[in-house]
Amino acid sequence: MPPEDIISPPLAQTICELSHEIGRQIGVTLGRGGRVKHVIVGDADRLFLPDFGRARAGVGRFRGIRLVHTHLRDEPLSQDDLTDLVRLRLDLIAAVGVVADGRPGTLYHTHLLPAGSAQPAAEQTRTTIHDQGDGFLVFIEALEQEFGRRTAGALETEGQERAIAVHVSVPGEPDPNASLRELAELATTAGVVIVDALVQRRPRFDPKYVMGKGKLDELLLRTMQLDCELVIFDQDLLPNQVRAIADVTDVRVIDRSQLILDIFARRAHTHEGKLAVELAQLKYMLPRLAHKTTAYSRLMGGIGGRGPGETKLEIDRRRARDRITFIERKLDNAEVQRNNRRSRRRQREVPVVALVGYTNAGKSTLFNAVTHSDVFVEDQLFATLDTTSRRLRFPEDREIVLIDTVGFIRDLPADLVSAFRATLEELGDADVLLHVVDIGDPRMREQIESVDRILVDMGLMDKARLTVLNKMDLIDPVLAENLCRQHVAFGVSALDRRSTRSLLEALESRLWQDAGRSAE
Repeated sequence: MPPEDIISPPLAQTICELSHEIGRQIGVTLGRGGRVKHVIVGDADRLFLPDFGRARAGVGRFRGIRLVHTHLRDEPLSQDDLTDLVRLRLDLIAAVGVVADGRPGTLYHTHLLPAGSAQPAAEQTRTTIHDQGDGFLVFIEALEQEFGRRTAGALETEGQERAIAVHVSVPGEPDPNASLRELAELATTAGVVIVDALVQRRPRFDPKYVMGKGKLDELLLRTMQLDCELVIFDQDLLPNQVRAIADVTDVRVIDRSQLILDIFARRAHTHEGKLAVELAQLKYMLPRLAHKTTAYSRLMGGIGGRGPGETKLEIDRRRARDRITFIERKLDNAEVQRNNRRSRRRQREVPVVALVGYTNAGKSTLFNAVTHSDVFVEDQLFATLDTTSRRLRFPEDREIVLIDTVGFIRDLPADLVSAFRATLEELGDADVLLHVVDIGDPRMREQIESVDRILVDMGLMDKARLTVLNKMDLIDPVLAENLCRQHVAFGVSALDRRSTRSLLEALESRLWQDAGRSAE
C-alpha cells in the first residue's frame, strides 16, 4: 500500500469486510515502506499481539511499524490499545470502525508524545480512511526528530549512562524520598545519572512486577521518552521479577544490591578486595543463573555487571560454586596472615582504635588529618573499601593503631558483609570505636540508627565508643554545639586538624586511664 497512508482505502475495505463476516477483530502491522508485516486475528473485543522482537535502536526512535485494526462497534481506541502503543513503541496505532454492512467507518488514531508532555499519547484523531492528513511518513519522521531533540536537549550527561530510579513503598516504610536521594548518590558513584524517579505506594508488592501494571506502563513510556536503557529499583528484586520487568520494558533492570556491588567492583584496588567483591558478585548471581534470560544477558559490561567477576557471571552453577570455593580458600589464607599480625600487635599491647560510620561521613578525611596520611578521599559513597591502618603517637611514648574501614549503609547486601569480613574482624579486635557522623546530612539520625543496627548484628554494641560529629564547619555553630551536647559527642572538622585536639585527648584518657584503673 502507499507508505504515505496510515492505511489505504482498499486494504481498510478488505479487513473490514472480513472482520464483519467472521465477527472478530482483524489487525495488520505495516512497515514504513507500506508492506504488511503481520496479519492478526483476535476475538470480538481485542487482538492478541505476537512478539515483535526488539525495538529499533537510537535516541527517540520508534519500532518502525504501525498497527491498524478493526473495531466491530465503530468505537474509539481502548485502554488496551493505548497500552500496546506504549509497550511496543509503535509508530502509531489506529482503529477502523466496521459499520453495519461491513464497510469502513470512522478512523481513530493516536501516537506517543515526547518528554515534558502532560499525557503519554496524543488525543485521538477522528477522521475517515479518505481523509488521513498530510502524509504518514512526513509525520513520523518529524515526530522522531522531536523525540530525539527533547531527549538530547534535556539530557547533557557527557556520555554517562542514564537511568530511571523506581521506589515501590508499602505501609510502614519510611519516607521514600530520602531513600531515593541515597539511591541517586549511589548511582552517581557508579557513574550513572538518574534522570527521573517513579514512586508508587501499594498495600503490598506485586509478586510478578513489584509495581502495578499501570505504573509499569508509565515506566516503559518514560524509558522511551528519556532514552534510558537502565532502570534501578530501590529494593531488592527476585530473579523472576527482574526477568518480567525487563521483558516488558525492554531495558536492563537492576536492584539496589546490584548497584552497590558495581560500586564495590569499581572501588576495590587490593588483590584481597577484588577477591571479596568477586565472591559477593558470584553469591548474588548464583541463585539467578538458573533463571538467566535476556534480562541478565543485557547486564554484561554495563552498570551492575562490571568488575573482577563480570566474565564469571555467564558460567554455569557448577563452575560458579567451584570459583566460590576457590576464592573462599584464598580469603581464608589471607585471614591467617591478618590473625598473625593482630596476634603480634596484642603481644606488644598496642591499643587499636577503629573508625566506623555511615558511608561518606568523612572517616578517611579524619584518618588523614590525625595520622598525616594520604589515603584516597572523595566526596562519594564507598570511596574507601580497603582497610588501612597507621600508627598514631601520643605523649609519654604511647601509641595506638588507627584503622580506617569501609563505610556502612542501610540494607548493605549480606553477601558483601560476609565477603568483607576482614574489616569486621578488625572492628572485633578494636579497643575503642570512633563512630564518625556527618552532622550536615539531613538524614543524620537515620544514619546513626543504621550504624547502630549493624553494630548490634555484629555483636559490637558493647565495645567502648566515642561519637564524633564531623563537618562542623558546614552548619551553624550554636546548632552544632547543641547537637554535640545532645549526642554526647565531639565536634570536629576533619579538614582542620586543630579541631581534633579534644577528641584525641578524650581518646588518650579513655585508653590509658581506663587501663590504669583496670590494673589497680
